[in-house]
Amino acid sequence: MAERMPAGTGSGQPVVLLEGVTRDYGRDVVTRVLKGVDLRLAAGEFTALVGPSGSGKSTLLNLVGLLDRATSGRVCLEGVDTAGLDDTALTRLRGRSIGFVFQFHHLLPAFTALENVMLPGIARDGRPSDALRRKAEEMLDRMGMSDRLRYKPGQLSGGQQQRVAIARALCLGPRLILADEPTGNLDTAAGAQVFELLRRINREERAAFLVVTHDQHIADRCDRVVELVDGSIVSEHAPPPA
Repeated sequence: MAERMPAGTGSGQPVVLLEGVTRDYGRDVVTRVLKGVDLRLAAGEFTALVGPSGSGKSTLLNLVGLLDRATSGRVCLEGVDTAGLDDTALTRLRGRSIGFVFQFHHLLPAFTALENVMLPGIARDGRPSDALRRKAEEMLDRMGMSDRLRYKPGQLSGGQQQRVAIARALCLGPRLILADEPTGNLDTAAGAQVFELLRRINREERAAFLVVTHDQHIADRCDRVVELVDGSIVSEHAPPPA
């Protein structure tokens, strides 16, 4: 087992801080899925979360993404202890600070690429705006999709759809990106292109990334690898030099 590094790198206030986090499920028979997890993600850090199936990776991602609440311990996002927030406040903080990229892109098939990217802003503001449209167009251009603005998902390849999903996740300028197997549904070439896009955004925007992956090649290209086994972090290390 690799020796654990300090929980996170970088100085100053972390984007994400977990201290002693547990998550239990069940009432009559309680199952503890996470067991005292400590995790720190710094601005600009690109971290892989790895581990066998059933180790608690999705549960941990849901807690960091404020989609679920811890049973005990602290979950802080940009210095805010989320334990005392009600559901409305959690939704606002999540919408302001977090972008999500999934293995399956969850684009709405009836909407164009541009409209799909605008959706988080419309949900936040209650209506579309010229400023939001310009921002969405800018993000799609950065994804190399400026010639596909008015294409619907069914008219795009899998890699192109994932680029739209990344543009949607980044449209509101979140400080944290959570990616769950973002290349898992793509062939090798498209997966490599999507990963490079994520890395480029990471460098340019200094957003923190937490990427769940089973792909060792992806993990080896991250800044740090956090390994979760049976609900506990058993190692944190920098990948070997390429």
